Amino acid sequence: MDQDMRDSMMGALETVIDPELGIDIVNLGLVYDVELTEDGFGVVTMTLTSMGCPMGPMIVDMVKTALYELPEVKEVDVKIVWTPTWSKDNMSRYAKMALGVR
Repeated sequence: MDQDMRDSMMGALETVIDPELGIDIVNLGLVYDVELTEDGFGVVTMTLTSMGCPMGPMIVDMVKTALYELPEVKEVDVKIVWTPTWSKDNMSRYAKMALGVR
């Protein structure tokens, strides 16, 4: 997968806003990796802010919806992983400023 496609996928994922925090999942550092095969099968490896996150299924649906906007993406699998564990250190400078995290 080329860098342009990776950038397109990450750009699409920046439209997915965590309903609890009001910041997109990319700037929150929840997306660990994106992949796309030649035949359009996309895989997103991501985590959630907590294991019991009630918004998990909703966020997964939003991720799929965002990626289906890209014509190259035919199918999406979202893998939720708990390793490495998410922490505030994963957040972008923008997200930290927006949430007042130091």
